[in-house]
Amino acid sequence: MTITTTKLVRAAGLCAVVAGLLFIAVQIKHPPIDVAFVSTTEWKLRQGAKVLMAVLSLAGITGMYLRQVKQTRVLGLLGYVLFSVGYLLMLGLEIVGLVVLPSIADTSPGYVADVVAAATNGKPVGDIGLMGPLSTANGVTYLLGGFLFGVALFRANVLARWAAVVLSAGTVATIAIPIVPQVNFRLFALPIGVAMVGLGYSLWREGRSSATRPAATSTIARHDLAGAK
Repeated sequence: MTITTTKLVRAAGLCAVVAGLLFIAVQIKHPPIDVAFVSTTEWKLRQGAKVLMAVLSLAGITGMYLRQVKQTRVLGLLGYVLFSVGYLLMLGLEIVGLVVLPSIADTSPGYVADVVAAATNGKPVGDIGLMGPLSTANGVTYLLGGFLFGVALFRANVLARWAAVVLSAGTVATIAIPIVPQVNFRLFALPIGVAMVGLGYSLWREGRSSATRPAATSTIARHDLAGAK
C-alpha cells in the first residue's frame, strides 16, 4: 500500500470522528466517581476509552492543522499548539487514572479521593503534589487552545464552519462548570464531541475530494489531447 498525503489526511479525519464518538460515549450513564468506583472494571474500561480518545484526538487535530497551515496562519499555529498540549496533558492524566489510581485505591484511598476531587472540579483535602497544577494546566490549555483553534478553522473556511463554531463555543462553555454545579458537568463534553465528529468527517470528505480531482484532471487532459489529434 502506498502512503500518500491524501490518505494520511483522510485517516486523521477518521481518527477525529472516532475520538468525538468516544468522547460522547464515555459520558453516557457515567456513575459518580469515588474511591470504590476507581477499583471497578467499568472504571478501567472508561479510562481506557478516554486514553484512546486523547490519542485519536491528537492525530485528528494534527491532520486538521496540517491540511490548512497556510489558511490558519499564526492563530492556527497558536491554537493547535495549545490544544495539543491540552490533549497531551489529558492523555497523561487519563493514563494515571487508568494505571496508577486503581493500584493504590486500597492503600491510599485519601489520596485517590483527592485526585478524583481535583479532576471533577472539587476541592482536595490533602496534598496531591503536581497532580493539581497538571490538572489546572490541562484545563487552561485545553480551553484556550480549543477556542483559538476553532476560530482559526472558521476563518480558514476549509472544513465545516459550523463544527468550528461548536468547537470554540463548547470549549469556552466549560468555564461555566464551577458556576452551575447543579448542571451535570458531563453535558459540556457533548458539543466538543459533536464538533470533533463534524470536523473529522469534513476532513475525511475533503481529502476524498482532493484525491478525485487529479484523476478527473487527467481524464480531461487525455480527451483534449485526443481531440487535438
